[in-house]
Amino acid sequence: MNPDSLVLEMTRRYVPGKVPRALTYYLSIGDHKFVMKLDATACTITPGKVDNADCVIKSHPDVFARLVLERKAPGALDIARGRFKTSDVGLLSLLGECFR
Repeated sequence: MNPDSLVLEMTRRYVPGKVPRALTYYLSIGDHKFVMKLDATACTITPGKVDNADCVIKSHPDVFARLVLERKAPGALDIARGRFKTSDVGLLSLLGECFR
């Protein structure tokens, strides 16, 4: 799935009330960069960069799609091969719960 289609799907699949506070994620999915903001009621995703994200995720598009659409955590090989990186494992786990 291409990253632009993926972020559109994420906004439709968002489950309100899952985050304990407003959170900002910086997503680098392949060559695409997005800022995702989650709060109690909505998920908004815009193209661009942010310096002060609560969590940074750099991922190959296929690995990220499995994470948010299928709730499958990145495998050890994905991490070892550099296909997935994050700055906060706890917020990464929370992300999987935020989308149906």
